[in-house]
Amino acid sequence: MFLSRWVIALPVALAVAGLSGCGSVAPAGSSASSAPAGGANEVTVFAAASLTGTFTELGKLFEAAHPGTTVRFNFGSSATLAQQIVQGAPADVFAAASPATMKTVTDASPAGAPRTFVRNKLQIAVPKDNPAGVDELKDLTDAKVKVALCAEQVPCGAAAVKALNAAGLKVTPVTLEQDVKATLTKVRLGEVDAALVYRTDVIASAGQVRGIAFPEADQAINDYPIATLAQAPAGDLAGQFVDLVRSPQGMDVLTKAGFEAP
Repeated sequence: MFLSRWVIALPVALAVAGLSGCGSVAPAGSSASSAPAGGANEVTVFAAASLTGTFTELGKLFEAAHPGTTVRFNFGSSATLAQQIVQGAPADVFAAASPATMKTVTDASPAGAPRTFVRNKLQIAVPKDNPAGVDELKDLTDAKVKVALCAEQVPCGAAAVKALNAAGLKVTPVTLEQDVKATLTKVRLGEVDAALVYRTDVIASAGQVRGIAFPEADQAINDYPIATLAQAPAGDLAGQFVDLVRSPQGMDVLTKAGFEAP
């Protein structure tokens, strides 16, 4: 595959006890916490980076409906989160950005049946002033255009491969990032001229970048599955959180952010 020489190895030997160095573990109402996960009134959710805004909002709704309960999140690359779970990281719920990363977890340990709750697709993100004049996908093949992509092993990178292959295009990125948030940041800071990221992340940027739709994105749509984990310390709460995500209230939050119903 044309991106193979750009592949960045995923950190598969992550220290389970030091999750603060591997992702963002935090209560729904704050940006960080050093309190241990897995308490009687806590539910710990590992979720794809592209779900950061929506799941943080849903966590606050869940806490309001369950007084005394704390929802803690670990957001990051789905592939990295899956490896953390397989290696024994304490988690109650896993929400992945692709069925493949969910399968990594369900193949290794018992879990509830994964259910697709939303879908997402790519857009071309460019800086607000679009200095390279990018208008369509083939513009990314120009050697003068600096492009950022997600690494191929993570869902946003796998989707980019599918979209570019569907268009018959070869793109040489100047950087490969480990999750979609990091990829978008390259655009927001003006370090690259364009990137392939999820439409939801363009919307979440609140005008800091511009999004350009392209037809091949329809051939690279990612399904997002969610499941409770068999070893979940907070099994009942985990199931209730999944119910909220899949409820009309949860879907309203997610679709307003640009996700599509499955």
